[in-house]
Amino acid sequence: MTFSKRIFDLIVAVILSIVLLPVIVITSLAILILDGRPVFFISERMHSPQQGFQLIKFRTMKPSIENRGVSGGDKNARITRTGRFLRRSRLDELPQLFNVFRGDISFVGPRPPLRQYVERFPEIYAQVLLSRPGISGLASVLYHEHEERLLERSTSLDETDAIYARICIPRKAKLDLIYQANRTLCYDIKIMLMTVFKSLR
Repeated sequence: MTFSKRIFDLIVAVILSIVLLPVIVITSLAILILDGRPVFFISERMHSPQQGFQLIKFRTMKPSIENRGVSGGDKNARITRTGRFLRRSRLDELPQLFNVFRGDISFVGPRPPLRQYVERFPEIYAQVLLSRPGISGLASVLYHEHEERLLERSTSLDETDAIYARICIPRKAKLDLIYQANRTLCYDIKIMLMTVFKSLR
């Protein structure tokens, strides 16, 4: 990550933390009252092929000791009513501001992958993770809805994993590498605005 990108992330993170503090507090209380504890969902993700970190999101599912892999149709029954709204509006991503402050992720970059996929596809992620992972990115803006439709069909953990590994990872990687080849601060701002408009829509 360049120095200018890091400074930009910190400035925007401070501004958003102040502006969105009431939303974060209200969302936390809503989850606590309607769905109970825990309020946050913490999951290991990777910001380099060797190094992981703890990604923080608002909890949108009922807890399960067997929770692993990406979310597909097989996990729909576990999504809470509050969680459906948070996912649609992407408000579940707000706690990741803490990860931005820590430098785990940027605002724009490839979505941070699970360790299991980095270990299974080292050639892909050796290239993709040359960019600092982000809350949103080119693949998130252009491919996220299609990915959700693909994974919605799955009825088991194995089927979800097969669809994600065979179809989603290669297609998202192509978009992530396009971003990597063209990344500038202006491009980051454009992707951030596209993300906001898409969420509002």
